[in-house]
Amino acid sequence: MRRFRLTIEYDGTDFTGFQLQEAGLRTVQGALETAIARVSGETVRIHGAGRTDAGVHATGQVVHFDAEWLIPVEKMAFALNGELPDDLKVRDAAVAEEGFHARFSATGRVYRYLILNRKTPSALLGRYTWHIREPLDIAAMRAAASELVGTQDFATFGQPDAPGKSTVRRMTNIVVESRGRGCVQITVQGNAFLRQQVRSFMGTLCLVGLGRLTPGEVAAIRDSRDRLRCPAVAPAKGLTLIRVDYDGVRITRPGPPGGDGERVRDDGNV
Repeated sequence: MRRFRLTIEYDGTDFTGFQLQEAGLRTVQGALETAIARVSGETVRIHGAGRTDAGVHATGQVVHFDAEWLIPVEKMAFALNGELPDDLKVRDAAVAEEGFHARFSATGRVYRYLILNRKTPSALLGRYTWHIREPLDIAAMRAAASELVGTQDFATFGQPDAPGKSTVRRMTNIVVESRGRGCVQITVQGNAFLRQQVRSFMGTLCLVGLGRLTPGEVAAIRDSRDRLRCPAVAPAKGLTLIRVDYDGVRITRPGPPGGDGERVRDDGNV
């Protein structure tokens, strides 16, 4: 029995999320476990670094599983990709080091959100961007983003996986930038995230960009630690998990267009 680590990517549009759910619902975990069973003949349980929500994408999701797989690990990605659907693929496979856990060993995660900020929608980017017609004030969004960096209580913006658990998280960096062709890209790096935290950040920052909130009001909303005061939750389709870090070692693949930290459990969906 060995522990294997996979780096996977997926288009989350047609999945009901990463985590297994009730029978009949299509999930990333379920599709991957089915492919492994077909190739190896073993029934395994997949563990992921982050339980992405329905519609959220990934280019750098990391998972692990235990199996008595005899196929050479260098052929594992090729073998699995032959059984996986077109919207889910293995980018890399390796034998994991002793004690490795895709979720609990992770010290950092990086998510990227892409906004299409122009009058007309896009036929090509529609599955991967949030279309906002009104112009966004990037400078104001950057000022508001600075209020969300650091080790803080983010109860306003997300929920832990169980009542009473800590809502303190460490955000290392939030970068808001124009990427050309009307795209605004927001990259968020932190040690761990609450459920829907990143999408709540995105919805709030966009309200600032539209002039409906000020950076000072964002700080006050943050300090309220009241989930009911969260201004908005952005659509899932603009969000992509692009990187997972393990003690400074980056397990990643380049993402489509649009650190180290204390060990805090990633409590759920984003």
